[in-house]
Amino acid sequence: MCDLCSVNATRLSRRGLVLGGAALAGMSMMAPGTAWSQDTPQNAISPDAALQRLMEGNARYAANTSANNDYSAGRAARVNAQYPIAAILSCADARVAPELAFDQGPGDLFVVRVAGNFLNNDGLASFEYAVKYLNAPLLMVLGHSNCGAVGAAIKVIKDGATLPGHLQDMIRDIKPAVETAEKSKPADLLSASIAENVRQAAHRLETASPILTDYVGSGKVKVVGAQYDLATGKIALL
Repeated sequence: MCDLCSVNATRLSRRGLVLGGAALAGMSMMAPGTAWSQDTPQNAISPDAALQRLMEGNARYAANTSANNDYSAGRAARVNAQYPIAAILSCADARVAPELAFDQGPGDLFVVRVAGNFLNNDGLASFEYAVKYLNAPLLMVLGHSNCGAVGAAIKVIKDGATLPGHLQDMIRDIKPAVETAEKSKPADLLSASIAENVRQAAHRLETASPILTDYVGSGKVKVVGAQYDLATGKIALL
């Protein structure tokens, strides 16, 4: 069981989260507006305020002046609840760590990671959970420079490469971004595909029915795309 998927000591199975079974039904008692252990949760802020906090944190990280270095602080208070200021779809690349890159502490970010930072239904369900039950005001898709997963998709399309095991399934979800980027004949197909892959995932988050589209349309939640530069540690919004 994943501790991130627990609210007030209620543990959810992955199947229960995705299929909306009895676990989610019980969890509905803890929907927005009910009592929490914190009088004013840290994520009771606007999407723009959450984004500003992330970008300020990245500036500190890039300048090597990170403020978060005590990871035991607040551990006991986090046992029963979490109040993430943002949910982030990030590549699984070992060089990209959102909590570090945004200089945030434990409990501040709800992170979904998969090689190539593409959005499938399991990832989408996680974001729906973050918005509806954890009140995250900001959703971000975070790509990064020199992404190997996107590079592999380019090789499959351009060179007819065949990948082993389940890697072909991963590439299938990234190929649409490469094909779209290729139409504009960019000088750097990899960079263009990385950016397009972020944009496509962000668009899906913005338009996902029935949950996310309502929150985004009402202005309660904002979706942004961004890219992490491996050489500098800086993150730029797309």
